[in-house]
Amino acid sequence: MAVTAQQVKELRDATGVGMMDCKKALAETNGDMEAAVDWLRTRGLAKAAKKAGRVAAEGLVGVAIDGSRGAIVEVNSETDFVARNEQFQSIVGNVASLALDAEGDVGKLSEMPYPGTGRSVSAELTDAIAKIGENMNLRRTAVITVSDGVIGSYVHNTVKPGMGKLGVIVGLESTGDKAVLLALGKQIAMHIANTNPLSVSPEDIDPEVVAKERAIFTEQARESGKPAEVIAKMVEGRVRKFYEESTLLAQVFVIDGESKVGDVVKKAEKDAGAPIKVTSFVRYALGEGITKEETDFAAEVAATAGVR
Repeated sequence: MAVTAQQVKELRDATGVGMMDCKKALAETNGDMEAAVDWLRTRGLAKAAKKAGRVAAEGLVGVAIDGSRGAIVEVNSETDFVARNEQFQSIVGNVASLALDAEGDVGKLSEMPYPGTGRSVSAELTDAIAKIGENMNLRRTAVITVSDGVIGSYVHNTVKPGMGKLGVIVGLESTGDKAVLLALGKQIAMHIANTNPLSVSPEDIDPEVVAKERAIFTEQARESGKPAEVIAKMVEGRVRKFYEESTLLAQVFVIDGESKVGDVVKKAEKDAGAPIKVTSFVRYALGEGITKEETDFAAEVAATAGVR
């Protein structure tokens, strides 16, 4: 019988197993939901699904560069111990390479064929969960491309080339000397890793973010009790400082501690022999934004031992 998308969804919701494995399970069991669950269990996949609710905030950030394209991914595990596992590291490296063609779409990346297995990326992670015994998930991905230029990158706390605890990719559009551009790109990526800017320039910042900051500055200035025209100047001064601190090109370059990043780029144009434009960047810090469970280890031991 033909397996419907609704059946696949129901089985996936019930087990947490990837779509391709759910579809195969239903096909093998003629659409019988209970039999499909058993089919998954016999292959260790339902066991993996039981772990899917556990918080995975460790893992690795992976970066892959291919000429004028750069990709970055975050693949999470429950513990740093698994992040040091060679099988897990191999998965992160392969997924980062695949991400070059995923256009920043994590759903598309999840369903791409995983090299040498006949499984999807999602199914490969599920298989690894069953073998390693920890929840893992592909959390996010992004891609940067330039029509002519380079993608600079930097990985912090590197465990293997191209993977670590924090990763940055940055696009430099230019017809200039590629060696000069790559050296500059790496330095700018290191700067971004350190300062975590909100955007390349003031024009790129989300207007809602600026409006929120302006409202805070206005309220703070009003508390001074000064005249309205003075307050207006105070607010504008603080907004300018916000832009200087939050936008890449206006920030002080961490490498020399005195030049603005925009000036560093301009200076590099002479060595590169052509204009340089910083088009965009992506910075992933492992586990940022994930709420981690706080556990009382002593209490867990006491509970296990029956001590109250």
